[in-house]
Amino acid sequence: MSRTSAELNHREHATLRAVAEGRVEMSQGSEPDLFVDGACCCDQVTAHHLAHDGLLEPGGSAIGGARVRAVLTESGKHLLGL
Repeated sequence: MSRTSAELNHREHATLRAVAEGRVEMSQGSEPDLFVDGACCCDQVTAHHLAHDGLLEPGGSAIGGARVRAVLTESGKHLLGL
């Protein structure tokens, strides 16, 4: 699904900005969990929307459920104007 910046809510924008700043890690899988500044992001709906909409992705591969740095996709960068 392709969304515009205006269609993102404040929390989604803040999460993407944190990813751009290198402050977010994620688990890998079909329903990834996000960790911001080391703490679990309790808004799983936002985490899943951003991943399923292709706005962020793992920055590498993990073994055994380890977390990896989250990175913005080109679509995510575009929405933030980067």
